[in-house]
Amino acid sequence: MASITSAGVGSGLDLESIIKASIDAENVPKMQAFIKKEESIQKELTSIDAISSAISQLESTVEKLSDIENFNKRTATLTQPSSGDLISVSTTSNSTAGKFDVEVVQLAQGSRAVSATGYSASSDVVTTTGGTLTLAAGASNFSVNLSAGATLEDVRNAINDENTNFGVIANIINTGTESKLVLTSNETGLGNDLVVTNDIAELDGVSTVANGGGAGGLAIAVEDQASDAIIKVDGITIQNDSNTFTNAVQDMTITAIKESENNETSRINIDYDKTAVNTLIDEFIANYNNLIGNIGFQTRIGNPLNGDASMRALQNQLNSSLSTPLSGVEPFETLFDIGLGIDKEGYLEKSSLVRSVNESLDDYYDQVGEVFAGENGIAAQFQGLIDNYIDSKGIIKERETSLNSQLDDLEDDVANHEYRMEQLEVRLRKQYSSLDVLLAEMQSTQSYLSAQLSSLPGFTSSKK
Repeated sequence: MASITSAGVGSGLDLESIIKASIDAENVPKMQAFIKKEESIQKELTSIDAISSAISQLESTVEKLSDIENFNKRTATLTQPSSGDLISVSTTSNSTAGKFDVEVVQLAQGSRAVSATGYSASSDVVTTTGGTLTLAAGASNFSVNLSAGATLEDVRNAINDENTNFGVIANIINTGTESKLVLTSNETGLGNDLVVTNDIAELDGVSTVANGGGAGGLAIAVEDQASDAIIKVDGITIQNDSNTFTNAVQDMTITAIKESENNETSRINIDYDKTAVNTLIDEFIANYNNLIGNIGFQTRIGNPLNGDASMRALQNQLNSSLSTPLSGVEPFETLFDIGLGIDKEGYLEKSSLVRSVNESLDDYYDQVGEVFAGENGIAAQFQGLIDNYIDSKGIIKERETSLNSQLDDLEDDVANHEYRMEQLEVRLRKQYSSLDVLLAEMQSTQSYLSAQLSSLPGFTSSKK
């Protein structure tokens, strides 16, 4: 008899259901256990990740607090006159706090040279043979080469298009009867007038110095000569070859924008950047409280880290770090003395029981910086604590590694279990297939015998 390929076909029994029930009895409880275990690990991993993220946010702020330069910033407040802005100011961390009145007496300017004798048109030929013009102002210079037959326009274009041009602009002004070449230099400062020389007398008309010596055809009027900028700081006159005054007031840069009208002044007020420090302290409070809140939430009853010893230890260490005794930053003995406190829920807050943060910054600005960024300051305390939890060998990192390893092992266990279930099905099908064939053969034999018996004389089949 041919083998039976579908369980129960030969015998008529529902062997497929029997095989499925047998496999399910072995498979379902085990898979449910796997799923439950995976869900538990994933929930714990999610909780650990949330704590790790909150610690990393706090670490970012602690790194800023550990840098004393963040407490050395200065801010400049400018009060300008009603006529408009006279100056702009930039400071450094070394700028001294104080107030200064600044008057702009004179702006620096570059020189302006105009051809004394005009040309009948801008297209007039300046040189029939060609030649070279050299333009210089102060320590800067460049040269342009003119071809034979170069016109006044060619001179203008050659100067403006020269790659090494240090800042000379050439223009042509048409008076209606003649055209004049005008050169403007951006090289400011007394004595830095534009000087234009040539290598051929034919170009004397567009030079300040003639080829043979003496004055050329370009002239600089007295009012167009290069000049220094002059300002007065609290009545003290300061002169500079540009409009940017570096260290006119030590560690400060003042840029003159326009000349004062009627001796008006701008008021500069240099102070510590207390706003930036206040913002940094607020960020520290927010990220500390975010971590405390995460620990509280993840350790609630029913949550994965409920009763977790490492979370209790972390919270205790955070509280302890806040209470670290300070030395050498009188009058502050702890962080709480600068104007911080802890509420009944364990959250950090600004407080004024001793003094407010603003009062501390007003009266003891440098000491506040040392409280956070000093060698044994709060930032150092927190950094050591944070490293113990989230660096490459920290408690949180090792916990995450362990949980991920458990997920990998669980994945292997599921794969091994599925393989065993496949083998169980093969074995059951083989066993039930043999039974199916045997029952089918028995049923066939019974049918044959019944047919033979019914053909015997006197045999009757009883049917009800």
